[in-house]
Amino acid sequence: MKSLYIVDYWVPFPQSEYGGIINVIAEDDEEAFDLLSEEDSLNLPGFERNLMENVRKAQKFSLVDDYESGIIEAFTT
Repeated sequence: MKSLYIVDYWVPFPQSEYGGIINVIAEDDEEAFDLLSEEDSLNLPGFERNLMENVRKAQKFSLVDDYESGIIEAFTT
């Protein structure tokens, strides 16, 4: 069963000025992490360790229907 992940990805200052809220559909934390880390537009190089922690802490909502895995929407700075 897949879930909708609402990932809060704000990296605290002074480490970074990047961050945002990212909505992802995935089967588990590892798939959500893989989808996010492969997305070049999210400015993640060097911050992958923060990303997995944020995926684990994300709000997760179980989906009834079978949706395709992927990034649904991203608000990033």
